Amino acid sequence: MNTKFNFLNRDIVSIRGFSREEIDYILEVAKSIEPLAEKGSDMLRGKVLAELFFEPSTRTMLSFQTAMYKLGGNVIGFAEPGVSSVWKGETLADTVRVVEKYSDIIVLRHPLEGSARFAAEYAQVPVINAGSGAEEHPTQALLDLYTILKAKGKIDGLNIALMGDLRYGRTVHSLAYALSLYNVKLNMVSPDLLRMRNEVLQDIRSRIDVTEYRDIEEILPELDVLYVTRIQKERFPDLGEYEKVRGTFAVNLKLLKSAKDDLIVLHPLPRLDEIAVEVDATPFAKYFEQARNGVVTRMALLALILGAIKNE
Repeated sequence: MNTKFNFLNRDIVSIRGFSREEIDYILEVAKSIEPLAEKGSDMLRGKVLAELFFEPSTRTMLSFQTAMYKLGGNVIGFAEPGVSSVWKGETLADTVRVVEKYSDIIVLRHPLEGSARFAAEYAQVPVINAGSGAEEHPTQALLDLYTILKAKGKIDGLNIALMGDLRYGRTVHSLAYALSLYNVKLNMVSPDLLRMRNEVLQDIRSRIDVTEYRDIEEILPELDVLYVTRIQKERFPDLGEYEKVRGTFAVNLKLLKSAKDDLIVLHPLPRLDEIAVEVDATPFAKYFEQARNGVVTRMALLALILGAIKNE
């Protein structure tokens, strides 16, 4: 498959680095590559992905590993800095410059904002941002869009709400940026303490209409997509502030009685108490399918960046 877009050896630091046309193409590639998530391929045979995870991860780390293995490649790296030379005081710049000698692409998760951009400046191989502090998580936004597209058949024209921790939740920052490239109605639902960052709001409001709410019940009957996030306890500088907003929102069957029959509920996971387990067995729940779509979407990205799907 050829494309007019150049993905070869491209860093993925922010979703803002992509046009709508490029995102649509990535989603198209993901759809075409989905059968390989079952049967596998050798298109990346001989290629090595290095995972540098300075923060805990389940879905992102394992889905990148699975994506690489499904394409015939190999994976190296660490899941916590304590098992690497970082524990001895090695800088991020030095870690990246060493690891690039062993790999063809680096996937980085780090607690500091700007870390992925910093690493990309030093690395001679492509760097994928797998979460930089409370800043962004661009590949999560791509798999979120892919999940919406598969479930609803479109993205344009949808009424979408992002609910929960919009201040510290990096997934909603990337998703908001991405959704602003589409013709959607976007709603932000959070307590005042966890409102979406001003810089994100200013950016996306230059392209689409955005409305803020404190109570999901005000708009739930109108929604096509409800994207829920947990409150990011680990990012609060003051745990007293966390306690003020803990458990603010809870999606359960009682709440969903007023929702459209075809509403989909998404969550980047892990969840705590913001979505009741009773919702899992309903047609609303798409969050576990969302996790599976992470493999497919990341397969598409790896194939494009490493040249297995040729760029013109």
